[in-house]
Amino acid sequence: MRKRTRIVVVLLLLLLVAAVGYSLTGVVQVRPGERAVVRRFGRVLEDKPEPGLWVGLPWGMDRVDRVAVDRVQNVAVGYTEDGGGNVMPAGQLLTGDHNLVNVRATVYYKVLPDRVEEYVAQADRADGILVRAVETVMAEWVAGRTVDDVLLNGKNEMGPNLVQRTQERIAGYNLGVQVLEARVTLIAAPDEVKSAFDNVARAQTAIQTLLNKEEQKRENALRTAEGDTFRKGQETASYVLNRTAVAHGEADRFRDRLKQYEEGRKRNPDYLRQIWEEERGKLFAKLKENGQIGLLDHHLGADGLDMTIAPPLPPKKP
Repeated sequence: MRKRTRIVVVLLLLLLVAAVGYSLTGVVQVRPGERAVVRRFGRVLEDKPEPGLWVGLPWGMDRVDRVAVDRVQNVAVGYTEDGGGNVMPAGQLLTGDHNLVNVRATVYYKVLPDRVEEYVAQADRADGILVRAVETVMAEWVAGRTVDDVLLNGKNEMGPNLVQRTQERIAGYNLGVQVLEARVTLIAAPDEVKSAFDNVARAQTAIQTLLNKEEQKRENALRTAEGDTFRKGQETASYVLNRTAVAHGEADRFRDRLKQYEEGRKRNPDYLRQIWEEERGKLFAKLKENGQIGLLDHHLGADGLDMTIAPPLPPKKP
């Protein structure tokens, strides 16, 4: 009897432990940076548990999926070296001028916290849908450009286009994700023609270098011409100002002399002859100083100056 009682007690304890353990399956720890989606009997609850301890119904009644909404995820899209055995490997795209290029990109995305239930519903195929959308956008971008444009500008220009157009394409799939960035990690001609494209690229680089040098020369010549024009303009303006000042000075001196003459003539009727003799004296003195005339004593005039022009004197020795 006692043995049977002990067995019953043990069974009851086991059942109690099992019941407690089963009940604890409804307790979930949501870690920082996570959001949880609760499905009760298959129906998604509106409540989205945030970081902390969440208590619900045991396993089988509730299913809790925790999703890291602060983690940036990525998918690689495009060309791979093995090519998967296909005639045209993934990521080998046709340009607008009918040339092939190999393109590979890495797309970064994260789950939107307010749409986490959509991601949980599509989690198994979210990456596949995203990859197909990126491949389509890449093909459209490459097909709209020449091979030269793709090879020269693809790494800089394709990335922003992939982000915007991919987000637009996946909007109808309700993946609950946001595309953050797209980095083009490879964009090159196929190996069979890579050397030819490299030669063309080097030739184009050399041409561009020459064009840049000539453009620099043109700009330097233009700046030099502008500098010369400005300098000559300044010199001309300075010359005009100086000549104008000299002319004004001479005009002022003439007016002063005219005024003196008019006043002197009132006092002395022979004032004009007096002025003439003074000016002639100054002229002869200057000519004599320059050695252009000499004095002859027997031809001196009343004012003591020679009235006859004599042969020039020999130049003075320094």
